[in-house]
Amino acid sequence: MVKDMSEMSDKRAEAVDAVLARLDLPAKVALLGGADMWSVGPVPSAGFGRLVLSDGPAGVRGEDWTPEDPSVALPSPTALGATWDPEAARLAGLLLAQEARRKGAHVVLAPTVNLHRTPYGGRHFEAYAEDPVLTGVLGAALVTGVQEGGVGTTPKHYVANDSETDRYTVDVHADSRTLRELYLAPFERMVRTARPWGLMAAYNSVDGTTMSEHDVLNNGVLRGEWGFDGVLVSDWTGARDTVRCALGGLDLAMPGPHTVYGEHLVAAVREGRVPEETVDALARRVLLLAARAGVLEGAPPAVAPGDLPAPLDGEETARALAARSFVLLRNERNALPLGGDAARPLRRIAVAGLPAAHPRFGGGGSAQVFPPHVSTVLDGLRAAVPEDVTVTYEPGPDPRSRLAPAADGFALTATLFGLDDAELARAAQADGSVRWMGALPGGVAFGDLGRVELTGEFTPDEDGAHRLAVRGVGHFRLEAGDRLLFDGELHPDSEDPAAAFLNPPQRVFTLDAHAGHAVPVRLVHSVNGKEAGPLFGLISFELGHGAPVVPDDELIERAVRDAADADVALVVVGTTDESESEGVDRDTLALPGRQDELVARVAAANPDTVVVVNAGAPVLMPWRERVAAVLLAWFPGQAGGSALADVLLGAAEPGGRLPTTWPAAETDVPVRQVVPDGDGQLPYAEGPYIGYRAWARAGSEPAYWFGHGLGYTEWAYEALDVRVPSGTAEGPYDSVAEAVVRVRNTGGRPGREVVQLYLGPEGAERSLAAFAVAEADAGDAVEVRLAVPLRAVQRWDATGECWRTESGPHPLSVGRSATDLRLSAELTIPD
Repeated sequence: MVKDMSEMSDKRAEAVDAVLARLDLPAKVALLGGADMWSVGPVPSAGFGRLVLSDGPAGVRGEDWTPEDPSVALPSPTALGATWDPEAARLAGLLLAQEARRKGAHVVLAPTVNLHRTPYGGRHFEAYAEDPVLTGVLGAALVTGVQEGGVGTTPKHYVANDSETDRYTVDVHADSRTLRELYLAPFERMVRTARPWGLMAAYNSVDGTTMSEHDVLNNGVLRGEWGFDGVLVSDWTGARDTVRCALGGLDLAMPGPHTVYGEHLVAAVREGRVPEETVDALARRVLLLAARAGVLEGAPPAVAPGDLPAPLDGEETARALAARSFVLLRNERNALPLGGDAARPLRRIAVAGLPAAHPRFGGGGSAQVFPPHVSTVLDGLRAAVPEDVTVTYEPGPDPRSRLAPAADGFALTATLFGLDDAELARAAQADGSVRWMGALPGGVAFGDLGRVELTGEFTPDEDGAHRLAVRGVGHFRLEAGDRLLFDGELHPDSEDPAAAFLNPPQRVFTLDAHAGHAVPVRLVHSVNGKEAGPLFGLISFELGHGAPVVPDDELIERAVRDAADADVALVVVGTTDESESEGVDRDTLALPGRQDELVARVAAANPDTVVVVNAGAPVLMPWRERVAAVLLAWFPGQAGGSALADVLLGAAEPGGRLPTTWPAAETDVPVRQVVPDGDGQLPYAEGPYIGYRAWARAGSEPAYWFGHGLGYTEWAYEALDVRVPSGTAEGPYDSVAEAVVRVRNTGGRPGREVVQLYLGPEGAERSLAAFAVAEADAGDAVEVRLAVPLRAVQRWDATGECWRTESGPHPLSVGRSATDLRLSAELTIPD
């Protein structure tokens, strides 16, 4: 029998206090900094085991960042946002917890709940939505799922880390209403409703103070107002000042072992610059995290081993979540599902576009993991179509400006050599990407490393001028066969260390090779180990490969000819790792390369053209009115191809709705600034009007509004009844009213609808208040109950620095998107 939760909490608190009481100052301080890249401790004198943290927004990497240690890759957070389904988010959380336990991690650095302030934000794909309600509800559900699995979470990046340019130093300036109603709102909801065990402080400053030192927002708002009792951890290398971080409430400085705490904090306490009571408070919270995670002796974990959830199948879960996230933006003449019209028999599908065979399953940076395999659109379709249906493929022009890691035809091994040229270790390579962070193969110390050699053979499958690339920062020597192709330095394009790591420069060289004839290859990266690892250790470089070049015009013509003779043309387009990645913002929303031209030419040749968009953030689609259907697939995770086949062929319905507004033209985007001014400040001059509210305020018409999405059936909104309870709501997320909505599936197959409730008059003041998923068989009606929380009828009073409840009347509207609203009513809150 599971013990009463309050009893277990009391026992944990007692154990934490008992440990803290017997620790001296250095031992307490030892709890407050990382031991290495991903772990804290152990501290034997405290009974504190090794506590491991791991990146985890879309999959849990563990302590190794390498293809040789694969992880389940879930759909990107924008895809999860598109489900509009808390249960889907909770399911993703349960799988993340399961993966964390398998990888030996106790805390995942997730979810990312910054907002889609503007589509130019480079890390857009890693956050859920442009709306704080949708973001907060889904974030809380994911936190709940992860922590039900006995693993901690750290919602991030607290707060206003909504763009990447100069993210280490940018100073965001926002008024208090904007902060409270938008950017703090998701964090508040999660803290109050899901009780995360941790939170991550952002790199950026807010109104002049960096978030790792922000006493007002950390100690005042987060802990004082919201009651947060978890650990506030720095973003990696984000802790910069010993005294200001300690007084500002930063519990854990990562990574280690060299941090602003340690001996520096001990000295600050002994010199009277930091009270020891402050250190006690920081240490108590770190001990509580260890207790909850089960690595503190004598303290019961938050979830006992016997109470863990039933295991999930990672592949099946990833596939189901992906299908539920796909958004059908357009579907003329019922083009989808394929083969659904008996009058138009399906015999041949012409597929075009490089992402059909080489999809982006996830975004770059902290969200990146290496899955055991990736299902492509081609894989999925060819496995799912009947035997009498032919699937052909033409890649079209390559939209990438950088070559992919060497894979097909390559057999590679990485060998580590010491400063004395002695071999230290070897590691088999799945491809040409060499990436080690925090630890090296074979336990080699970074200080002992002199160079890394990537060696092996390349056996091409076609004759011609192949391309080999070196990508990285530092000194490299590339040999192929008996030729020296490069011996020199590559320098970073940016001062941002993350950009140098995630988007390093590339040099490309030509190699004439013959099909079936093996060519020895050797790429040497010289390393000064002492320079490679002063903070946490990092080796990252790539050997890239590209097949012999075929002119883009010819590739487009091949795709057009193939499409013209097919029953259906399917074009898959998307962004690249240069255009969507952590560490860099976007400078255009256009699809890279000649993908727009490919779609337009194919659509002109075949009126039954379906376009699948493989992107984590909005892109421009100038051809959208000239194609039969547009299906948004986001970054769909490792099972994306199978899930797409399910949806394209009608085995599953595209269940997603847009979590952010998609523009028709860049000039229409109402919020665009991501670059700080000359003083390093980024003003949020738009105030609380971002996303659909900004579009309404500007009077512009986007391509597709927030909340939009079609299915394979139709829905009628039949009734809306608003009920006000007799009691008084105490907390901000207690209900002040319930909206009961009856919807009917008027189509010919079972379906899924997202019922959206908006509060406020038409225009920029109307905002999402609640939402829920409805499912019904053909012809059936279902009632959906939507709780309107107190916070929905409150506004932040900047003068009084408090929330004020507005008595109303409040217009309520329900429907299918921010502008497709079917029923209305009024809600009056008593004075």
